[in-house]
Amino acid sequence: MLCSMKRLVVALALVTVLAGCGADGLQPWHRVSLDSEYGQRSAIAVTSLEDYFALEDALFAELDQKIYEADDATLDASFSRYRSGSPADPRGLQPDWNRTVLLEPEGKIHGSVLLLHGMSDSPYSLRALGLRLQSEGYRCLLLRLPGHGTIPAGMLDLNWREMAAVVALGMQHLVDASMGGSVHIIGYSTGAALALDYALKNPAGVGSPASLVLISPAIAISPAAGFATIKRWASMLPGLSGLAWLQVEPEFDPYKYNSFATNAAEQVHRLTRAVSRVISDADAAVLPPTVVFKSTVDATVSTEAVVDGLLLKVRPGEHELVLFDINRHAATAALLQDDPAPLTRRLSQKEEMPFTLTLITNTSDDSQRVLASSRKSGSRGDNETKKLAERWPEGVFSLSHVALPFSPYDPLYGFKRPADASRIFLGSQAIQGERGILRISQQYLLRLRSNPFFPYLEERTLDWLDFRTGTSSEIGHSSLKDAPDVER
Repeated sequence: MLCSMKRLVVALALVTVLAGCGADGLQPWHRVSLDSEYGQRSAIAVTSLEDYFALEDALFAELDQKIYEADDATLDASFSRYRSGSPADPRGLQPDWNRTVLLEPEGKIHGSVLLLHGMSDSPYSLRALGLRLQSEGYRCLLLRLPGHGTIPAGMLDLNWREMAAVVALGMQHLVDASMGGSVHIIGYSTGAALALDYALKNPAGVGSPASLVLISPAIAISPAAGFATIKRWASMLPGLSGLAWLQVEPEFDPYKYNSFATNAAEQVHRLTRAVSRVISDADAAVLPPTVVFKSTVDATVSTEAVVDGLLLKVRPGEHELVLFDINRHAATAALLQDDPAPLTRRLSQKEEMPFTLTLITNTSDDSQRVLASSRKSGSRGDNETKKLAERWPEGVFSLSHVALPFSPYDPLYGFKRPADASRIFLGSQAIQGERGILRISQQYLLRLRSNPFFPYLEERTLDWLDFRTGTSSEIGHSSLKDAPDVER
């Protein structure tokens, strides 16, 4: 009798959940299929980066035809990314950062870099780093991963192995173009997991990356993502197409999908599991010199997994973890739901580390100023500390998963609205009022979109690549020097 009651309760709960899983709220960009996207049918014909560029041309022409030219008068021209002429329409700016972009430097080329964006993102997310590296003599390929840069429906059918195949295409192009020169990979979020997948499968010889730079890397995500497969299967049943989406939101961001497909979570889960298996199955998995930039708090991917699932498992080498702590001046313990102090304390108290650890944290609990405290790999001595020129902005209590690769001066996500009022601005905004009024969710407004310490991350990345290509950077940023010992 008790078992029957439990089954009834479960059945009623399931019916209640599924009742809200129809297709209400889905727009054409959640439903339309773009036939020119890279996939199983096109993979045989696409054997070079030039082939991929040609396929992208066909893809974006199809996007124009099926979405932009199918003009819907009900769409708010001031809001939708998919309304021609809207401030959120990304097609008016060149280059088009939703597409693959190859940046060639002027003068001597020091090396090449493949830059890989995250899930639901576009090459725009690594735009600032790419432009800086180009100016310093690096050829940069900002690759658009399949399913991205067009419409959220692109995530419904994407497969992580197809994304990995495109990564291999990009690396092959840079290896051939470099003629023996060094080729590095910078990966953000899911792009970092793809960088690891490639590096672990190509540990030596031609095609092996000279180094990795991983930003907010997806090493492990919530175990609940494993249930995404079941949810996606259920979405194929009549009336349950809404289950194909974890989140359906208005699409006002020119370079990132706000809606998130169930399949996208499933593919990230499969990718991170595949990377973990390679590391666990090897006696001592080998990585090229790797630097990881990570916020101690991250609502998207696990920070502990970077330490326990990656850096403590691979063979010791020239690796470094740069952790951005919370703002100890603004985030008082009483207001914190989850203080990352136990993690940073565990790392700082560990006698010997097989990697260098650098913690960016407040100079004191009553100061917005920050310092970089570093302990070299294998060292038992005192930490080396340097005060940085940057400081925590007022009202910011932590970084976020999405903030790290973006400059505080970014015209879309930065701290200050640009002078061009014709473009949409999604950065820091002091907005208060009644709840439930704005189209943008409260969570979206709260989450930090750019990194006040980006100059430090940028210069550390450049120094990291320069050291491994035998190039000395002629431009040093104040972040890498001791800042004046005064409170500003």
